[in-house]
Amino acid sequence: MKETVLLVGHGSRDVQGNIDIEKFADIWRAQHPDWRIEVCFIEFADVLLDEGFDIAAKNSERVLVIPLILNAAGHVKMEIPEHLAKARLRHPQVSFAYGKHIGAKGKILTALRRDLMKTLATIFMPDPKTTGVIILGRGSSDKIANGEVAKLARWLWEETDHELIDIAFTGITFPRLETAVQRQVKLGMTQVVILPYYLFTGTLITRIEQQYIALQKQYPQVRFALGNTLGFEPEIYQLLDENVAALLGSDSAHNMMECDGCHYRQIAQDHGHGHQH
Repeated sequence: MKETVLLVGHGSRDVQGNIDIEKFADIWRAQHPDWRIEVCFIEFADVLLDEGFDIAAKNSERVLVIPLILNAAGHVKMEIPEHLAKARLRHPQVSFAYGKHIGAKGKILTALRRDLMKTLATIFMPDPKTTGVIILGRGSSDKIANGEVAKLARWLWEETDHELIDIAFTGITFPRLETAVQRQVKLGMTQVVILPYYLFTGTLITRIEQQYIALQKQYPQVRFALGNTLGFEPEIYQLLDENVAALLGSDSAHNMMECDGCHYRQIAQDHGHGHQH
């Protein structure tokens, strides 16, 4: 069977973020020279979902749709499936299978903990008892997606000696970074490590870097350290490999993700409410 893997990235207003995803795809292609891997984006890029599905369907019998997205919120649960349904109508001769998003898994914890250790090294490995950690996510109106960030914070707390590990979000929901830092300073943390829970650079990463500079000026008595994005960590490639393998091992032509049968989505679709910002 002629198969194509369609890697779906979020897309960014910052062109470098989209370049990073293309670079990521090139590295992944080198790891799997026998795979045909195409790339498209949800927004803020040249090749968006509909065109991406059409490109992948060309000369293919089966398309494996793989979201390059950490947490499942509206894009994964609503927008990609809506465009996928339309692609199935446009290409009835092609079988489409929808893979899982990356998710908060043990391998992500491994990558996050490694980034924490590297970041602590930049401030000379201070006492974890007086060093707070903030996992900074994108933020969503989906409570399950936000809960994934909280889950990772708990896991990281279980595996380290840090007494204070908080979560914060750059938008949509709360707490925001400033509030989390204020809490940690009040509780006596003399160092604060900020770990961006993001895959690649973009406008929000630039905003985080600006906030980081401002926080250093606001709290001169506290040492701050800022971690890196996770997109090029080996665990991301490993998890995508697992998601592709799961689809290759499935006999279903219409693979369902957990939310495919969600009655809330069906109600929304019945009333003409698709994905919107």
